[in-house]
Amino acid sequence: MNNNISVIILTYNEGKHISRCVKSLKSIADNIFIIDSYSTDKTVEIAESLGAKVYRNKWPGNHAAQFQWGLDNCSIETEWVMKMDADEYVTDELSIEIIRDLKKTEPDVSGIYIKRRVFFMGKWIKYGGYYPTWLLRIWRYKDGQMEQRWMDEHIHLSKGSTIQFKNDIVDDNLNNLSWWIEKHNNYATREAADTLNTIYSFSLSTGVVPNFWGTQEQRKRFLKLKYVRLPLFVRPLFYFLYRYFIKLGFLDGKTGLMWHLLQGFWYRLLVDCKIFDIKRRANILNAEEIKTVLKNKYGVDWDND
Repeated sequence: MNNNISVIILTYNEGKHISRCVKSLKSIADNIFIIDSYSTDKTVEIAESLGAKVYRNKWPGNHAAQFQWGLDNCSIETEWVMKMDADEYVTDELSIEIIRDLKKTEPDVSGIYIKRRVFFMGKWIKYGGYYPTWLLRIWRYKDGQMEQRWMDEHIHLSKGSTIQFKNDIVDDNLNNLSWWIEKHNNYATREAADTLNTIYSFSLSTGVVPNFWGTQEQRKRFLKLKYVRLPLFVRPLFYFLYRYFIKLGFLDGKTGLMWHLLQGFWYRLLVDCKIFDIKRRANILNAEEIKTVLKNKYGVDWDND
């Protein structure tokens, strides 16, 4: 195979998903690299049995640092790199498109956007502004780095233009709702830290530049800057109402109601509650005191970012 592309996947106890993910990539990837955080299930055995190359690295606290470790340490020899999550898979249509079109990409193109199709409880979430979500998932290895953030990280290109492919990757997690809630509880801690960094500038790392008229992640970053300036506890309600009514989330039915309530309201409210708690615990409301609370009570250490 010579499609000139390698894929990196981060894993921890992804035994339910890794076979589906790797098998969907076999026809397109020259190499599939697994960066495993010492899984205790059969993730590694399954991945290796399917021909993936497994590297192990202790979890550094966030996806951005772990993924950049993979970029820095995997034996990548291809021109292109693709980022995948273990609970995602590539559609047959996208596989054909990558095989057909990647080699014809113009030399000035450094990145390729792909649509993500999210499933929740077995249902495709089509409304509420959730589809299509365009993500920079394929890029020239020498031209891209992972921006270092605790949440909502993206690949930052040093040069070149971007294009869009027509077909989708699918995000379909097979775990139960209790797992989903625990996962988003952990996400909320990182989101709170990232929000406080926006306000207090703990880290000045460069990355995606906010721009309402730019790419989807630039627009999202711009809107998040506006969002954090809204009052605590009020903004999650505004966001849910916007998604559910203005962006037609109600058309996703009963499952969509659960998704938009949990992901669009409950999760955002939890983030605000954690921000409130962090500020409450800070004796003096300044950046250094808040960083201390984040480190001691929430395990988020900006100094080791």
